[in-house]
Amino acid sequence: MQIKCKGLIVEILSTYSVLLIGLAAAVGFFMAWGIGANDVANAMGTSVGSKALTLKQAVVIAMVFEFAGAYLAGGEVTSTVRKGIIDSGYFVDIPHLLVLGMISALLAASVWLAVASYYGWPVSTTHSIIGAIVGFTALSISVDAVEWSKVLGILGSWVITPAIAGIFAYLIYMSAKKVIFDQANPFLRAKKFVPVYMGLAGFIMSLVTIKKGLKHIGLGLDPATGYTLAISIAVVVAVIGFVVIQKIEMKADANEEEQHASIERIFAVLMILTACCMAFAHGSNDVANAIGPLAAVVSIVQNEGAINAKAALEWWILPLGGFGIVAGLALFGHRVIKTIGTKITHLTPSKGFAAELAAATTVVVASGTGLPISTTQTLVGAVIGVGLARGIAALDMGTFKKIGISWVVTLPTGAVLSLIFFLILRALFGV
Repeated sequence: MQIKCKGLIVEILSTYSVLLIGLAAAVGFFMAWGIGANDVANAMGTSVGSKALTLKQAVVIAMVFEFAGAYLAGGEVTSTVRKGIIDSGYFVDIPHLLVLGMISALLAASVWLAVASYYGWPVSTTHSIIGAIVGFTALSISVDAVEWSKVLGILGSWVITPAIAGIFAYLIYMSAKKVIFDQANPFLRAKKFVPVYMGLAGFIMSLVTIKKGLKHIGLGLDPATGYTLAISIAVVVAVIGFVVIQKIEMKADANEEEQHASIERIFAVLMILTACCMAFAHGSNDVANAIGPLAAVVSIVQNEGAINAKAALEWWILPLGGFGIVAGLALFGHRVIKTIGTKITHLTPSKGFAAELAAATTVVVASGTGLPISTTQTLVGAVIGVGLARGIAALDMGTFKKIGISWVVTLPTGAVLSLIFFLILRALFGV
């Protein structure tokens, strides 16, 4: 009976192979579109909010670096089940249901990201797809198939990672305020201390690129080599920064406001550089939220139902994810960019730099400790941190509440939508 059932499953996968892969590719592209529409604000929101970049410039720069990250460093192999959130062993005898479930999860997460992006809510694309995968698994296969400890870790990250990023952002900005902006001659102080911030940025952004980019293409470095490379880059960046900044002149009778404006222009350049690195790292890392489930479907269908822990990527999958991210960013990305950049608190280039560097630092800390992290929630926490440097009144609490609610409903919304789509697909395919 079991052999007959197995034969029927293989026949289903074989008969509908083209349709299943085509459907998965379509919803995978839609998911990548949602990532571009919502998550890319992580890299560019503060740059636009602080007026270091115009919205059009930010979109063009993000397109280049997000696509480069997704295509060049998105990885040749991806996890079949993202984050190991479910036990694929439960699907060994029913691989066709995992195929339909992954398609449902991608569609559910995509729909939620489209809705959130339309309203300008910065939500986690990682949490969206995880909620969707948990939904079809727990509600239609088995509650025991879900790794609930990992789900609880994700719930905890709603508070922990934004708090860490907020603290880092507050400390970075307050240090710049104390040693540069609040001094009698801020421009001379900037010449002395800005290279230090440049070196720190070079160090952190190098680590982000190494940990979140290079590892995806098999170039992951051991910790000692990675840190040595990052320190070397930091020293070079600091020295170059020092040489360049020393050449900048300020008229002798410049008032404090004019000196502050010149200093902010220096921080604006730093912001653009950190934003490019974050965009590259984000493209390389979060494209897996779209291509992971897609690769799982392709792998299972092509291997007659065999479920592997890792799935090799077909040549067309990474470009599909890269183009999807770019399309979503171009069409809807401006909505979430405006929320992060202008609606939470007023940003200047120095505040935006502090937020961006704090978010990157949190990513590095989380990568080293295994802490579940959402880049969206991390950057929002960092922006709130620099806002608090001017007091609670500097924050738009109405926007903050909307963002908080959208975070809470992301997992359950993804789960419910995924279950609905899963049941519809089962009915359509007669399984």
